[in-house]
Amino acid sequence: MSDLNRAIQEKAQTHFDYMVQTRRHLHKNPEISFKEHDTTEYILHELKKLGIETYRPLETGCVGVIEGGKISDRVIALRADIDALAMDEEGELKLDFLSEREGAAHCCGHDAHTANLLGTAQILSDMQQDIEGKVVLIFQPAEETLPGGGRLLTESGFLQDQGVQAIFGLHTNPNYAPGQIAVKPGPLMARPDEFEITIKGVGGHAATPHLTVDPIVMMGQVISQFQTIVSRSIDPTDPAVVTIGKVRGGTTYNVIPAKAEMIGTVRTFSQENAYKVRDRMDQILKGITESAGGGYEFEFNEGYPAVINDEQLTQRLMSAAKYVLGDDQVIELKKPIMAGEDFAFYQQEFPGTFFFLGSGSDEADSKWSWHHPRYNVDEKCMLTGSALMAGLVINNG
Repeated sequence: MSDLNRAIQEKAQTHFDYMVQTRRHLHKNPEISFKEHDTTEYILHELKKLGIETYRPLETGCVGVIEGGKISDRVIALRADIDALAMDEEGELKLDFLSEREGAAHCCGHDAHTANLLGTAQILSDMQQDIEGKVVLIFQPAEETLPGGGRLLTESGFLQDQGVQAIFGLHTNPNYAPGQIAVKPGPLMARPDEFEITIKGVGGHAATPHLTVDPIVMMGQVISQFQTIVSRSIDPTDPAVVTIGKVRGGTTYNVIPAKAEMIGTVRTFSQENAYKVRDRMDQILKGITESAGGGYEFEFNEGYPAVINDEQLTQRLMSAAKYVLGDDQVIELKKPIMAGEDFAFYQQEFPGTFFFLGSGSDEADSKWSWHHPRYNVDEKCMLTGSALMAGLVINNG
């Protein structure tokens, strides 16, 4: 290991307690998407203590800019998301820092992402003279909610004005241990679109169904037919998912309702396949409802693009991580996953790479899946995350 990498690792150890305290403070005080006002003020305060120049391109969230000691036009961006989920949490090992705000919880790891990037800011401030060019630290709001803070920040033009040339981001992952990362070049995470459907019928008495047009029956047929879209309309070598997340219809035993509703998500890796699924859904809805004498409303809400990692940047990340962590600690994924991430919006504008930071351990009770009420992270993951993020800035041209 080079003297520079050793210094980065030592700095991460030095600032580890700070990262833990920061993460636990944020965990106790979560704020949901677009309402991260206290979180933003906290981050600004921490950045200003380091003498880092700060900006507010959006109403919530913020950006810090560090000018390196080596003159260059090189500009690297590092991103963390700061919002919490609209849910309540559980977990005995989190009792000292459980959410104190009802209906909001950091059960996806964004508190650790933010603390990790603030720890990275500490390392980079200590080693400012070793930085070539400029570093842009993005503390982004609203990853969990459309239209996505990544989209709004990208559309603001702020990052373009800063001259960003490459961007890196990470997400904690309970399937890997602290000290490990997982990544792959190319497609990594899916495009998550959402849909809302109302099936319209004619209500009436349950004992006289012949006098009604039953939306529950139509809904059952629609759900069954939706499950044929991926298997019969999409190339089997292209990953795709159609999931119904919620159905609602009727009020009691002996009434056929006038309408039924459902919502769900479509996951694909291209706009072409997303639109193909959308169009097949519409055709199925039309055919089933018209043949039964009913009607429908269909709203297809386009979500984030797919996360497609830049090949060159990803290889650079993997090489740097293997050098610091060891070859066996860097896992190259064979398949993408169907979860979505608004980091994809940055990749529409700049070369970018997103990777998973191992955070799962029995010791920390942190092997629960994302969005589970017991979701937790092994905080030792931030030793890896902060050192690797700092190393990407300091060691790579």
